[in-house]
Amino acid sequence: MFIETAVFDLLLPGDSQSLKHKRSYVRPIIAMLKKYEVSAAEVGFHDLHGRAQIGVAVVAPDAAQARAVIDTCENQVAGRPEIELLSVRRRLYGDDD
Repeated sequence: MFIETAVFDLLLPGDSQSLKHKRSYVRPIIAMLKKYEVSAAEVGFHDLHGRAQIGVAVVAPDAAQARAVIDTCENQVAGRPEIELLSVRRRLYGDDD
């Protein structure tokens, strides 16, 4: 069994000057990610209006499948025109971890 995690660091548009506006960007991203059968949640920058960190995790029977799912999630987040993906931190956990 393998678990792969990723943390996406996002720059939100300039109009997200309140937590309400921030949620209007973050919620659809999390909903879209969950369609790939991953766990997803906002995990950082809770107090900043223009930034967000979204964490994603997937459990798979082999490393290649876990990597493929997180690759898809990363591509979907990077392809959203309204936000800028600043960085991605990924980690793969195997049976020995």
